[in-house]
Amino acid sequence: MAETATPAETAHVDRVRGARRSPAEHLADAFTSGSVPGTVTLKEIPYQAMVGIRVERTSDAGARVASITGGLPATCGEVTGAGAVNALWLGPTEFLVVAPEESHDSLGGSLVSDLTTALGSDEGQVVDLSANRTTFELNGSHARAVLEKTCSLDLHPRVFKAGTAVSTELAHIPVMLWKTSEENYRIFPRASFADFLGRWLLDAMREYASPEVP
Repeated sequence: MAETATPAETAHVDRVRGARRSPAEHLADAFTSGSVPGTVTLKEIPYQAMVGIRVERTSDAGARVASITGGLPATCGEVTGAGAVNALWLGPTEFLVVAPEESHDSLGGSLVSDLTTALGSDEGQVVDLSANRTTFELNGSHARAVLEKTCSLDLHPRVFKAGTAVSTELAHIPVMLWKTSEENYRIFPRASFADFLGRWLLDAMREYASPEVP
C-alpha cells in the first residue's frame, strides 16, 4: 500500500521540481513563435518518466513487468500500453517505458520501483532514464514534411503508421521517433542534443511561417 507523504516531504518535492530546468526550456518562446497552428507546431514535453527495461518478454518476469506497462512489444516498431504508460520496442529483450512525470516521482511509490519489484530477482534490468532524454512533440499537417527533410525512413502513412515507434536519426542525431497519431509525432533526443535538434527543427519549419508584414 502506498504511504501518505508528510507536508515536509511534499514541500521538498515541490522545491526540487521548482529548481529543475528542462534541456530545451530556453527555446520555449522560440518554439511558440516558430510554430504555425494547424500547419506545424513544436513544443517540449519535459520531465517525462522514462525507464529502460531488459527482460525476456515471454518469461515469468516479462509477464509481471507487462502487467504494469500494459504489455511488452513483440516486434520492431510496436508500442504497447494505453493511456499514460507505454512501452516502446528497442530490441528483442529491450524496451523503453514512457509515462507522465507524476509516474516517476510519486511520493507514494513510482513506476521505477513498481517495475523493479515486478522484475524481482529474475534475470533482467530496470534503469531510470528520465534524465537521459527529453521529449519534443511535432504536430500538424506538415509535420511529416519537416521530418522528411532529414529522416531517412519512409514516413509515408502507408508504411509508418500511427502507433509506431522506431530508433532513427534526425539531423544526424539519434532519436526515438513515435508517431502517436496521423499528424502527431513524439521525438526523444538525448538531453545533450536537445538544443541542436530543437534549433534544427525550428529552421526546418521556417518555410511554413507567414511572411513578415513590413
